[in-house]
Amino acid sequence: MELFHFQRGRVLISGAIPPQNSTSSPHLSPMFLHKPHTTHLVANLRRSFIYIPYHLTFDLIVTSCHSAILTRRMASGQSNHNHIHNPPAEVFPTFPPPESNSNEESRVWYQIKEEARHDADSEPALASYLYATILSHPSLARSLSSHLANKLGSSTLSSNVLYDLFVASFTMHPTLRLAVVADLLAVEKRDPACMSILHCLLNYKGFLAIQAYRISHVLWLRNRKPLALALQSRISDVFAVDIHPAARIGKGILLDHATGVVIGETAVIGNRVSILHHVTLGGTGKEEGDRHPKIADGVLIGAGATVLGNISIGEGAKIGAGSLVLKDVPAKTTAVGNPARLVRRDNEGEPVRNESDVFPGESMDHTSFIEQWSNYVI
Repeated sequence: MELFHFQRGRVLISGAIPPQNSTSSPHLSPMFLHKPHTTHLVANLRRSFIYIPYHLTFDLIVTSCHSAILTRRMASGQSNHNHIHNPPAEVFPTFPPPESNSNEESRVWYQIKEEARHDADSEPALASYLYATILSHPSLARSLSSHLANKLGSSTLSSNVLYDLFVASFTMHPTLRLAVVADLLAVEKRDPACMSILHCLLNYKGFLAIQAYRISHVLWLRNRKPLALALQSRISDVFAVDIHPAARIGKGILLDHATGVVIGETAVIGNRVSILHHVTLGGTGKEEGDRHPKIADGVLIGAGATVLGNISIGEGAKIGAGSLVLKDVPAKTTAVGNPARLVRRDNEGEPVRNESDVFPGESMDHTSFIEQWSNYVI
C-alpha cells in the first residue's frame, strides 16, 4: 500500500493506492478526506514540494497525487498495466474554455511560458510558484484568472468563486482577451523597467488592476452592480488603484507604478494611453450625471496630475506631472502647472501643436516641452 499526504497547518488529506497485486478498485482509495479552505496546499511527495492553488478542485489534487505515485513506481521499475487507470489530463469547469484563437495571443502566451521555464530553471525558489501560476495552465486567460483570483480572494469573495467568474468572463467576452494582450505589449514596449512579459503578468499591479477592472465593468454592464462594486473595493484594497466599474477604458493602457490612481464613474479613456501614479480623473463636486474627464487616444498623464470635471483631453496631448487641469486641452498640446496652462502659443494666441506621428502616450516623453518653455530657469 502506497500512502500520500497533503498537509497545511492542521488540514490533512490522506489516501492510498492499492498495491500492484491488489484486486481492489484501481482508483485512489481515500482514507480521510477534508476539502481545505485555505489559500493553497503544500504537498510533500517524494520529499519535494508542489504548489497547488486553492481554486483547483479536489479531484485535480487527487489526480496530481495519483500521477506522482505512478511516476515513482515507474522510476523503481514497477509495472502498472491494467491495474491503475490513467488519470485525466485536466480538470476544468464545464463551461466552454477561453482558449486562444488569436495568433498574437498565442505568440504572447508562448513567450510567457518560455520565460517562466527559464526563470524556474534559474531561480528554483520560484519553480513551484511559476508552475502553478503559469505552466500548469493551457491558456493566458486561465493563467491570469488563477493569478487574479489568488491575489483578490478574501473572506467576502473566495478565490474559487473569483476564478470561475474570471474564466467565465473571458469565455463570454473575447475582447477582454484582446485587451489583455494589448496591455501586456504596451507595458513591455513603454516601460524600460519591464524585464519580460512574464514579469508584467505576475508583478505589475497596474496591469493586474486594469484586468480586474475589466471584469468588474462586464459585471456592471450585465447589471450585477453589487458584485462589481465589491470587486472594485477589493481591487482598491489590494492594488491601491480605485477605478469605478462604470468607467470606460480602451486597450493598450499603461498604469505605470499605479499607486493612488483614481478614475471616476463617468470617465472615458481611449486607446494607447499612459497614466502614472497618483493621477486623479475626478469630478468637481457633488454634481450628478456626466461629470468626469474624457481622455482621447495616445494621451500621457504625468505623476500626480489631477484632471477634474467633464472636460476633454485631446488626442496625443500631454499633461505634465503635478498639474491641475480644469479646462479642455487641445489635441497634441502640452499642459503644465497648477492651474495648468498650455506651454506654447503662436503670435495670435493659438496653441502650437506637436505634429509628431508618435503620441506621447506611447513614447513616454515627459520632458521635451521644457526646451519649448522659454522662461524655464533653475
